Amino acid sequence: MATAPAFTPHAPLEGSARVWGTIALSAATFMNVLDSSIANVSLPAISGDLGVSSTQGTWVITSFAVANAIAVPLTGWLTQRFGQVRLFMTSVLLFIISSWLCGLAPNMTTLIAFRALQGFVAGPMIPLSQTLLLASYPRAMAGLAMAMWAMTTLVAPVMGPLLGGWITDNISWPWIFYINIPVGILAATITWAIYRKRDTPTKSLPIDSVGLALLVLWVGSLQLMLDKGKELDWFHSGEVIAMAVAAVVGFAFFIAWELTEEHPVVDLSLFKRRNFWSGAVATAVGYGLFFGNVVLLPLWLQQYMGYTATQAGIVLAPVGLLAIVLSPMVGLTVGKIDPRRYVTFSFLVFALVLWMRSRFSTQADIATILVPTIIQGVAMAFFFIPLVTITLSGLTPDRIPAASGLSNFLRITAGAMGTSIVTTVWDNRATVHHAQLSESINNGNAAAMSTISNLTSSGFSTDQVLAQINRMIDQQAFMLASNDVFYASAVLFVMLIPLVWLSRPARGGGNADAAAGAH
Repeated sequence: MATAPAFTPHAPLEGSARVWGTIALSAATFMNVLDSSIANVSLPAISGDLGVSSTQGTWVITSFAVANAIAVPLTGWLTQRFGQVRLFMTSVLLFIISSWLCGLAPNMTTLIAFRALQGFVAGPMIPLSQTLLLASYPRAMAGLAMAMWAMTTLVAPVMGPLLGGWITDNISWPWIFYINIPVGILAATITWAIYRKRDTPTKSLPIDSVGLALLVLWVGSLQLMLDKGKELDWFHSGEVIAMAVAAVVGFAFFIAWELTEEHPVVDLSLFKRRNFWSGAVATAVGYGLFFGNVVLLPLWLQQYMGYTATQAGIVLAPVGLLAIVLSPMVGLTVGKIDPRRYVTFSFLVFALVLWMRSRFSTQADIATILVPTIIQGVAMAFFFIPLVTITLSGLTPDRIPAASGLSNFLRITAGAMGTSIVTTVWDNRATVHHAQLSESINNGNAAAMSTISNLTSSGFSTDQVLAQINRMIDQQAFMLASNDVFYASAVLFVMLIPLVWLSRPARGGGNADAAAGAH
């Protein structure tokens, strides 16, 4: 990736300018990260209102994530073309407009298109908020700057489900997008006032348009295949086969092109470094598992456990509490303690949390469901910072933006795929369990006969009795399917641990520059 022209860095900000600058950049980051989780608990309401299935509703999440993933690697090129501050401001303003359009969407197709636009324009926002924040603080305070930035990205996923649930239950779902407008305007106004004279120099660079087109082709085709597969009965459908072929062929051409291009949109030579590929793959798979389960839990609670969106938000919210408390400690000690130990601990805690969830039954109360969520905060605190340290260790400063962009691309793409794969497996396992449970409803089953007898004596017709029994079987089937997904995810987290130990991070690698790729 081409390097920016040499220029004298701006002096760090002082006093109130630094405080307001930090608040404005954090508000923009908060708004962006919030939007990746705020829709999770609102999916049933959005799907119902727009007349689509909950499975199609997950496109609201995956369309944002895929477009966001494609935009992230372009940040380096766009920064050199337009300047950091100008690009950041443009990203924030376009995010406000696309949020407004999402709220106005009259149907699911339009909403998905506007969510994809929102994800794409949001791409440069997070990397540039980190870059501008680091430039606002003296080098000695870089650790503090990144700790404050990390707090924002941990608080937002906590607030997302709570805020999304409350807005959906008490106002209406379009307002989960409209709330970005005042926050975005405030962030943009303060940022422009403080940073407009601190822009970086620009230069005209060739864009790797072929590489970008191939990236969009294979990532888009793969995600469409995963999203539509269940609906179209997978490889029995010509459409799914066509998308699979496009993904494979597009990926092969993308690799060949990027390895020979002078200004590649993605610097694939980074994969020659053991620390980079082991750290980036562990981050991507771990995040995909985590995010898939974060989407599954509120879907199960609302559709089969009778929870409102607000109640589902309350159950998910405490996930960030321990993460917020422990993250500064992890940031301060990761340079002294082997980051591989921290990541191993994180994966074991994730596995424990998911194993606990795999023991849930339809009788599980809020307290039972809350305990694993609270513990999960510990795993989150030890997840991002040590993995970033491993991924970026040993890289020269000029390669860190490209490495950060590529690892973020892998992570966000894995999150979108995790959502599709988890919901697909969940549906498939529920179908299997439903068939097995239905077989047990016969004259030899005393409990089933007793339930039918009680319903009949309560005045239900035969059709109503069967519908009631089917509803009970559905609830059990989807609960057992959830248990299967949670258990399999726990096993996969344990299996990821050896991958982390393939890396050889240098001691003291947890510098602030490396931390700048944190999310």
